[in-house]
Amino acid sequence: MEPPQNLIPTLVGVGILVAVATAALLLFRVRAPWAPAAAIARGVVQLAIISLILGGIITSPLWIALALLVMLAVAVSVATRRIGWSAHSALVMSSSITAGIAVAATAVFGSGALEPTPRYALAIGAIVIGNTMNIATLTGRIFGASVADHWDEVEGWLALGATARQSTIHLARRAVREALIPSIDQTRTTGLVVLPGAFVGAIFGGLSPLEAGRFQIIVLAAIMAAGAVTAVLVATWQGAVTVRPAAGA
Repeated sequence: MEPPQNLIPTLVGVGILVAVATAALLLFRVRAPWAPAAAIARGVVQLAIISLILGGIITSPLWIALALLVMLAVAVSVATRRIGWSAHSALVMSSSITAGIAVAATAVFGSGALEPTPRYALAIGAIVIGNTMNIATLTGRIFGASVADHWDEVEGWLALGATARQSTIHLARRAVREALIPSIDQTRTTGLVVLPGAFVGAIFGGLSPLEAGRFQIIVLAAIMAAGAVTAVLVATWQGAVTVRPAAGA
């Protein structure tokens, strides 16, 4: 397989961007200033590997399904680790993320908005899995931090006879709302502030701007649906708190 065109300029450009990010964090003395550089390096390796793999399986429904399952497993693992690894946390994240993705996929392909082809399944599946992972992580972390910060208030409700879930319901609702804010803002500003990757990629792939826009709207709606379902389920699972969460959980 021939190397991609403009490989050297690409490496130089990415290297400059990594240096800028690292320098900014070092100057401001942010903890773990090398994290962005490490993340980009890891992303380069992972994208190189997945590009080679997908080149050979892009038309195979079975292999695409397997690739999506691997992505889902990694997403669940990352989200679980971010809120504190335990069997309960793994169950919360796996069930919530899977349910959100399943609802969105059923709506997209069941309605006929997109044909259930391997290419479409891979494209929209990967995007929705990644965004749902982020929303699940934000919901869990925001809720945990809110309960810890407002523990006196939660204990007060419990002392008044409220159930564990009733005592934290307002914090759970706030966590869901705040976790969805990045996705809501991205959707609201699409075309004005942001040209999403799915839109640009669809155009580069040969679709007309109108067809690419249709695909992007479907992707954004799927992200919002999957994210909303996932966030609500995560908050519901975590809502019955009777012990103050550990700091930083």
